[in-house]
Amino acid sequence: MTAARRTAHAFAVLLSTLAACAQENAARPLIPIAPAADPAFEVAVIKPADPDDRNQGFRLNGRRISIENNSMTNIICFAYSIQKNQIVNAPSWFDEQAWNIDGVPDMEGAPNWRQYRQMLQKLLSTRFGLVMHHDKRELSVYTIGVAKGGPKLEKSKSGPDALSDQSGHGVGTAQSMKFTNDNMTDFAQFLQLMLDRPVIDQTSLPGRYDFALLWTPDAMHHAPTDTAPELFTAVQEQLGLKLTATRAPTDVFVIDAVTQPTPN
Repeated sequence: MTAARRTAHAFAVLLSTLAACAQENAARPLIPIAPAADPAFEVAVIKPADPDDRNQGFRLNGRRISIENNSMTNIICFAYSIQKNQIVNAPSWFDEQAWNIDGVPDMEGAPNWRQYRQMLQKLLSTRFGLVMHHDKRELSVYTIGVAKGGPKLEKSKSGPDALSDQSGHGVGTAQSMKFTNDNMTDFAQFLQLMLDRPVIDQTSLPGRYDFALLWTPDAMHHAPTDTAPELFTAVQEQLGLKLTATRAPTDVFVIDAVTQPTPN
């Protein structure tokens, strides 16, 4: 399995883990953190992972965020919704050293996925001293465009000041996701977590939409079905959109400074 496939696999496992946690917490639900809030970690414990640990995952259980046995590359990819080949000038320890991170937000309530990623971005800055700048490089990518027959998307019913939201749960061996008030850039960033290349929005669809997607993740090693096809087919049949492999100028993150944290 390539490094990019391992990253996509880790995020596919994250979806299943979050779905399991949501079911586990159904009997004792937490009030979500306000969507417009910008939490940070109240306390975060960072330790090098055990080299013999064969488990790997990103977990969200109520308020508690834990990352097990993931490289700096994987953590940055998840925090910024990017792919490994979009990280430039990374030191060798990004892939040689894996980390365990555990902590809770600095405010009451459970964070959503966007807040989870923002919390990690702050942690990468404060504890790893990560400084990056944007650039452009030509990379292998997927573009997302409108399929023949047009899009099958419903204009969002959310208010003008509402934030986007993505929530999901497992359906047997399949995965179901609900997207609320998402624009196509939001959706492209989500797809990057599931695929092995950056995804560029070329739909030219304005505004925000409410829609759902049901598919069988490749990483789960289960055969797709008529009701839960593989991701590319699901995107085309259910949303009227099409993913195409090509090469294109793409945003990259160039590492300017970073240090290994002192474990605590």
